[in-house]
Amino acid sequence: MTRSVVIGGGILGACTALELLRAGHEVTIVEPGPPGGEQSASYGNGCWLSPMSVIPPAVPGLWRKVPGFLADPLGPLAIRWGYFPKVVPWLFRYLASGWTEARVLRTAQALRALLQGAPALHAALAEAAGVGHLIERRGLMYIYPSRAEYEAEAMAWRIRRQVGIEWIELSAEELRQREPELDRRYGFATLVEEGGHCRDPGAYVAALVALAEAEGAQRITARATGFRIEAGRLRAVRTEAGEVAADRAVIAAGAHSRPLAAAVGDAVPLETERGYHAMIEGAETGPRTPLMPSDGKMSVTMTARGLRCAGQVEIAGIEALPNWKRAEILRDHLLRSFPGLPRDLPAERVKFWMGHRPSMPDGLPCLGPSRATADVVHAFGHGHVGLVSAPRTGRLVAQMLTGQPAEIDLAPYDPRRFE
Repeated sequence: MTRSVVIGGGILGACTALELLRAGHEVTIVEPGPPGGEQSASYGNGCWLSPMSVIPPAVPGLWRKVPGFLADPLGPLAIRWGYFPKVVPWLFRYLASGWTEARVLRTAQALRALLQGAPALHAALAEAAGVGHLIERRGLMYIYPSRAEYEAEAMAWRIRRQVGIEWIELSAEELRQREPELDRRYGFATLVEEGGHCRDPGAYVAALVALAEAEGAQRITARATGFRIEAGRLRAVRTEAGEVAADRAVIAAGAHSRPLAAAVGDAVPLETERGYHAMIEGAETGPRTPLMPSDGKMSVTMTARGLRCAGQVEIAGIEALPNWKRAEILRDHLLRSFPGLPRDLPAERVKFWMGHRPSMPDGLPCLGPSRATADVVHAFGHGHVGLVSAPRTGRLVAQMLTGQPAEIDLAPYDPRRFE
């Protein structure tokens, strides 16, 4: 039996482990923290299962805003001055990837292939893990003060249409009927019915890892540090707790994947985009359908734990301390968006979190074999689409490691595309 080690116990590692088990592999998950724990990006993301998240972060003209990113440490996208020299090469690639509409369209086509049908895939996984109630498929909304703000994003919506995404436009009155508690400054919305959301990503990941263990996977609480490769074949994964014998390995360690990729010969331009969330426990009101306000660029979702607002992009490296003022901005946005929330919330009812999105400069993940050996496969760098893309990523990794034809074209995600 093939012995496979999955490095990373987040949503991508969990889905990959399940697919490899079902392909007949003997699986070990190596993860230093508890499955679904706060150390993982899976825990604190925006909860969206959005097959329409196909527009990369960089779009034409973004380069003009770089001085503003440096000047405003609390803006939706900020770069810390002290980290700027280190991130310049990544930033050039980031801006170049969205330099023209044609480039954005190519990225959108690749992301659409990876994300299409994701809510149904998640629903099936959740049912198998006994947590079907955590996945809801009631659509997702983008809301705007008026139609003019929607039309200002014409390129993004035009590209979404080109890759097969459909939506319903909602007038002010229709929006009011659907979201009666929403502040009346919003007067237009788009509803994407194929979208869904996860009511508790941390609990969902924990349930998937528990399912993998019930199906025979072993789990080691340790950090992976490298590999033992002999004559071009993987023999073991090295961890802080010792070696784990392995015939195959998957690097799915999120923002911590870069040194592991380097250990198998691949210098990947992986950066961490720090994201925040604010959550009001026991919220008195909130949206019926998860929504994203155009004036905040953040997801607002009612979860099993409370009303969560997630977003922000801060480029500051993996070691820098959090800037909790960024989470306070998210909290304040919730209070402005839903007047029914109390203005005098006690501090113990508001929870802040910060995590690390593992991001490639072109908005596409790394999926493919390493330079050192095809026995080690990269599966990281999903940026803003880690949660939604996980089921198909797991299937693709299993197909690579079992010699089956991939269900989609893997060329756009080749880890060597930056050479």
